[in-house]
This record gives sequence, structure tokens and C-alpha cells, in this order.
Amino acid sequence: MGTIRTSERRTRNRFALALVPVSLLVLAPLHAATPIRFAGAVSGLVMDSAGKPKPGAAVALYNQQERLLQKTYTDLAGNFSFGDLLPDFYAVQVSLASFVPTSRDRVQVRSGMRSLLEVSLSKIFSSIQVVSTTPAPGSLMSDDWKWTLRADSSQRPILRILPAAPGAKSAGTSSSATTSGTARTTTAGNSKTAIFHDSTGLVKISATDSALTDAAADEADLGTQFAFATSVFSTSQVQVSGNLGYASGNGLPATAIRTTFSHQVAGDVPSVSVMMREMNAPVRVSQGLLGGPAGEGSLPTLRTLSISMADKIQLSDALSVVYGSQLDTITFLNRLQYFSPWAKLSYVLPRGHLDMVFTSGNAQPGLDSREQGDGLQNELSALSLIPHLTQRDGQIKVQRGDDYEIGYSEVVGAMEYRVSGYHQYVSNATLTIASPDAGLFTGDLLPSMFTSSGLFDAGSISSVGYTVSATRSLGQHHKLTVAYGTLGVLTPDNERLPISNAGDLRQAMMAENRQAVTLRSAGLIRHTGTHYVASYQYADLKSSVAVASFSTQPDRAEPGFNIAIRQPLPFFGGMPGHIEATAEMRNVLAQGYLPLGLADGRQILVVNNPRVFRGGLAFIF
Repeated sequence: MGTIRTSERRTRNRFALALVPVSLLVLAPLHAATPIRFAGAVSGLVMDSAGKPKPGAAVALYNQQERLLQKTYTDLAGNFSFGDLLPDFYAVQVSLASFVPTSRDRVQVRSGMRSLLEVSLSKIFSSIQVVSTTPAPGSLMSDDWKWTLRADSSQRPILRILPAAPGAKSAGTSSSATTSGTARTTTAGNSKTAIFHDSTGLVKISATDSALTDAAADEADLGTQFAFATSVFSTSQVQVSGNLGYASGNGLPATAIRTTFSHQVAGDVPSVSVMMREMNAPVRVSQGLLGGPAGEGSLPTLRTLSISMADKIQLSDALSVVYGSQLDTITFLNRLQYFSPWAKLSYVLPRGHLDMVFTSGNAQPGLDSREQGDGLQNELSALSLIPHLTQRDGQIKVQRGDDYEIGYSEVVGAMEYRVSGYHQYVSNATLTIASPDAGLFTGDLLPSMFTSSGLFDAGSISSVGYTVSATRSLGQHHKLTVAYGTLGVLTPDNERLPISNAGDLRQAMMAENRQAVTLRSAGLIRHTGTHYVASYQYADLKSSVAVASFSTQPDRAEPGFNIAIRQPLPFFGGMPGHIEATAEMRNVLAQGYLPLGLADGRQILVVNNPRVFRGGLAFIF
């Protein structure tokens, strides 16, 4: 037995020794093979507009949080590459001296794939295009693996689960056929983007109730508005908007046009806008300014030119600054020029959001990101707001304001709470006098360009206030806001009444604060597609006039009852775009109208929040 067991052990040892070289032969190729790569890569070629490679260009790679991950420079052939990237979306920025820098957001990196970019640098327009996506060297998605799937009939139905890309060839006829959503290979010809693309347009025809002689004097509602926007090389956008019609009562055309150019740079979108207006004043304006009822001299023409810029700086993940400025030149009897800077600092706290805003000169509505609307509609809103012009001692003045605001908001479940404070100082504050008599306050009253009202310079005023609000989300499509705070007003001093001249009116009006409660509702009625915004603000306005607000926050609504509606309408079948009917009603209950008595027994009506009814049709395509 001992001899048999010894023989068995010797046999096992010889078998184990024989397996050693066989194992080495089998494992050697496995150790020598390239490991499977699950990461992706981004590579590209940088050229000028003539197709010549540009060496030495700086290429930076950012993540979705706009944090710099890698930076490299192109080689002598203009090539660059970033490897070992986790599957995600990235941003690429390319810059080179004497060329316009360019960037591209949402460059997708897939597992085992390499995204190829084509960068074209120019002195005017630079661009980055994603031309193809190919397997990275040593990746899991190899051509052998694809052909194995194609050759196996039992696996072939898997290839038809997802639809093929437009223009892709069928499986089995080309090695670039799509095998899955993550293994799609796009040719350079299919991913080329046209120079001008993603174009949208808007044409709006509106009308205001002409029977209302006290209509708003700071909005140029000329009747026909249009706006057009298009992307240029995927990183830039051009917007052109206009307002055409006739000024009230003179039969002469009036025109306003605005052009905005924006360019995407590493996630930010700086923009530059140029806006021009030319409007001939009505005959009654000429009569009031140029010698009485005879109307001697030519009609004065209002011309304005505005150049503005806006940009954003992301100082950290939580801190950002949006800033800009505007330079205005106004020609109307005399020439005015003024500068309006503004800035907004936003800080994201662990449990809330802090905003600090400063505006000087012109108001900047729409700075609150929560209330941003359609880009074309924002352009039209900026175009329709004209400067508040007044006359004092025969000289044209413009209303300017310095506004400081700070606000804190926090979202708790379906509720959003906000508290904000403000301080505003307004110079050449405008009072609107409805249908003034001829010769009233000669040299100190400027007739409105669009209505029969007159604009009076009330001097400089200052106010300080606060607002506390709570917003409740009612499902996915409706929001209800309740706010309480203070409202800056002008109220007359009864001891200085009645009024004899413009100086008496200026001294009689005093700045005060009134408590105000606001209820605001906004939402969408799904069954009809109706968008609505309705608000009602109650304040003691029986003996006061609301001061023009320079607020950039949505908490302070206009006094009285206001409602705006957008209703989609049926359109011709097969036609691109759609039609919307719009209706807007402001201060429906005519609150805040202030009657004042004159020394000669006459009476004037001061209306800074007029009742306005406006409707129109918008063609959107």
C-alpha cells in the first residue's frame, strides 16, 4: 500500500509540473493584451478659415459645473486630445492670439468612444463642430465585436430596437452602421450644422383703446411688432426686433428697431445690443412747444440711440455676478446723453438664495431669473419702453433712478418664501396729467408722444421699503403668491393747495410710504392652453399717486387689478408655427387717480397708473 501511494504522489507531481508551461503559454497573451477601456476621449483639429492647421492654440476642457479639468495646446499639425474622461457632457474652449475665441457646450463623451471636433478660428466668427464619434483605441466597442453581432442571426433583432440615425446605412452593408444608442457613429457630412439655424420669428399686431386719454405714456405701442432670432455657428445668436406704426394724430410713421448679438463663451453668453428710435411728435405737441395754437415751425422729432452690453461672471459654484450697462443719447429740442450701469450678485446658500441688485439710470426689468420669459418677447418689451421725458423751464429732462435691493428666498416643499428690501432715489420724477388744458404750466409740461396726457417734472424723490411674500405651487401649472410690504407714493400737502403754478405743484407733492397687500396668480389652463397672469394690489391710494417703480423683483406688482392672457388659436393645417391672441388690462378699477384743484377754479387729474386695455394677435413661427 505504501508503494502504491508513493507512486500516485509522484504521478500527481509530474502532472502539476507539466501544467506550469501550459499555463504560462495561455496566460501570457492575456497579460500582453490591452486592458478594456470604459472611459472616453475628446480629440480635435484646430484650423483657420482657410483650412490651415493652427499650432499653439490653447484648448481648455470644463465640466458641467464650469470647472477647469484639463488644458492643453495644439501640436504642429493643429491636433489636441483629452483622454481618460468619464462618460458625461463637457465644454471645450479654444483661444489663439488675433482670433475670436470660441467654445462648445454639451460635448458628449461616451464609454469607450472618442468624440472628434473640428475647430474653425476666424477674426469674426469662430466655431466648433462635432464631426464624428469613433471607438477609442482598446475600447470595449470594437469592430470585431460589432461583426460578431451582425453574423449571429439570433442576436440580429437587437440591432433594430432603436431607430437608425437619419442617413445611416443598414446593418451589414457598412461598417459604420448603428448597433446601439451608445455605439452610434456619425459621419462628418451628417453632423455638419448650417451657418444659420434654429431660427424663430414673431409678428405681433396690437391695438390700445383710443378712448382712454390717460393711457400709459412710457410705452411705444405703435401697432406692429416683429422679432427674429437665429443661431450662427451654434455658438452665437442674432436677434432683430422692430416696432412700426404711426404716432398719435399726425399721420407720420414712427419706427424703433433693436439688434442683439450674443456669443457663447465657456458657458457664459455675453451680449451687445443697439437700439434706435425715430418718432415725429403729434401736431398738439408742436403747438404746445413752438408758439401756441398757430404751431409755428416744423414738428419736433424724437430720436434715441442706445448701446447696451450684458455679461456674467461665475466666481464660484455658488457665487455669480450678472452685470451690464447702457449708453443713451436722446435728441428732442435739446440733446441728452446719460450712462446706466447695473449689476446683480447671486449667492446660493445651503438653504436658500441671496440676491443683491443695483441699477442706475434706466430700470432693468427682467433681471429676476425666475420671471424670465420668451427671449423674443423680452426683446419686444425692451424695445417698447421709452425714456420718461419731461420739460422744466423749457429744457427737456429725463427721469433717472438709483435702486438698491437685497432679497433672500427659500423653497420649502411646495412653498417659496421671500423677503426683500429696497431703497430708490428718483430724479426728474414724472407725473402724468390727463388731458391738460392748453397753456397749462407753459414751459413745464411736455405733452405725451402717444396720448393726450401731459408729463410734469415733480423733482427728486426718495423712498425706502420692504416686501414679504409666500408663493404656493398648485400642481404643475399654477402658482399663487401673497405679498405684504410698502409702496412708495406721492401725496399732496393740503396746506399748499390750491395750486397756482408749476412751482406750487412741485412743492405740494410729498413722498410717503403706503402699506400694500398683493395677491398674484399665474398659470396654464391645460384644456384650452390659456396662459394667464392676474394680480390685485390693495393700498390707500385715495389721496396719493404711486411713484414709478425701479424694482427688478417680481414681488411688487402694479397697484389695482391687472390681468394678462395668452390664448393659442387654431392655425392652418400643415403650416409652421401657431397664432396666439393676447389681451392685457391694467388697473381695471381705475385706482390711484388723484384730482387736484387750481387757484382759478379748474381741476387737474394726476394719473400715474392709468387704466389700459390692449389686445392683439401674435404669429409665432
